[in-house]
Amino acid sequence: GQPLGPRRLSLKPVPKPPNTEAFLREAVVKVKRQARGCLAPELCFQAVRAATEMPFAEGVRRERELFRVLLASGQARALQYAFFAERAVRRWATPAGASWSSAAPQPVRTAAVIGLGTMGRGIVTSLVKANIPVVALEQNLEYLNTGRKAVMLLLEREAMKMERGAQTLDFHNPARLQFTVDFDLLRDVDLVIEAVFENMALKKEIFHKLSRICKPGALLCTNTSALNIDEIASATSRPQQVIGTHFFSPAHVMRLLEIIYGRHTSPTAIATAMQLAKALNKVGVVVGNCFGFVGNRMMFPYVQQAVFLLEEGSRPEAVDQVLEDFGFKIGPFRMSDLAGLDVGWRSRKDQGLTGPSLPAGTPARQRHGQRYSPLPDLLCEHGRFGQKTGRGWYQYEKAGGRTATPDPWLHKFLSQYRDTHRITTRFIDQEEVLERCLFSLINEGFAILAEGIASGPEHLD
Repeated sequence: GQPLGPRRLSLKPVPKPPNTEAFLREAVVKVKRQARGCLAPELCFQAVRAATEMPFAEGVRRERELFRVLLASGQARALQYAFFAERAVRRWATPAGASWSSAAPQPVRTAAVIGLGTMGRGIVTSLVKANIPVVALEQNLEYLNTGRKAVMLLLEREAMKMERGAQTLDFHNPARLQFTVDFDLLRDVDLVIEAVFENMALKKEIFHKLSRICKPGALLCTNTSALNIDEIASATSRPQQVIGTHFFSPAHVMRLLEIIYGRHTSPTAIATAMQLAKALNKVGVVVGNCFGFVGNRMMFPYVQQAVFLLEEGSRPEAVDQVLEDFGFKIGPFRMSDLAGLDVGWRSRKDQGLTGPSLPAGTPARQRHGQRYSPLPDLLCEHGRFGQKTGRGWYQYEKAGGRTATPDPWLHKFLSQYRDTHRITTRFIDQEEVLERCLFSLINEGFAILAEGIASGPEHLD
């Protein structure tokens, strides 16, 4: 029998908590930190703020104005482009005429992963999450036990995240995840992913073994980040079933999966790898075979330019800050520390750019007539491999730590290095950092397109 108050939300007064100002101040800092370089989240915040400060009709009007700003922005166009590009890459094609429309994948009911280092662990985790039974193989029991512990830890973390979404992850069942040192257990798997470290001789030895042991239809994949797929395939009796599946670190988090076809890779193999990417909830991108493929080949000049900036007077934290403020999730030096500086060092040694095979009398800062910086090599010689050793371009609270803090030792080291090589330092502004790093990335992209390694700009982006 009581009269009803106003039912419409728009007619109700906005509650005024006592600490609104402080709350909003904290919230905007948080939003800016999480949405580095992105307009939309900040404007969403402004729309919510307007709702607390203005009558309803004015708040809605303000929201519409903010939306119009976003609608006309370059960022909106870029996001629309990225949305369609991500879908366009599913329609792959190779210069030899193979394509998504004519190639059918074969089913992947079971898989194996060889090598339980950082990459192998992440790949095993991804497969388990996709409900594909996995055999995880290491070369000896000691490495196997270390790898098993690390994989279980990753899976426990993932299981906790999934339980919040009311899903369960069954990884204690040996029918779903099995650890072994015995190659014979790979006889019946549909697909093998090799994830040992970047050494051609080792990879060829493994692929030779796999082509003897695995069933005739099994797909043989390599997680190499730069090595020649054709050379790896030459160690097998079935080069048509060898393909590159290059995951990005950390493999259970990063959504990109680079799929690299060799000279003999069959269209079925490419279609199967693309189907696997989809099953793992990753974006598969089909690219051609060259040193570094697309992802790392574009990364080399980008990181190299960042290191040149250090030589000339900048600092790792300053370069990272500029690129992160621009919108990169992580700057080049934090990224190097995360991936491990020893990975690139090993690769440069294999290429003869550094280490014992370098001819005597080679200038310290030149290779093949091009500018070269030995700084990353020198850091590795000091045992600074990044997060895994607790020291790299930054220092960390412990080996395996995640929190990067600027390192006074490194600043001193850079200053001595510049003195040794008589490099005059200068002030480098943010614009120069951004342009030199980004243009290196973009120019390499154009070279890749020109060579036909990628079939369209969307694949690069």
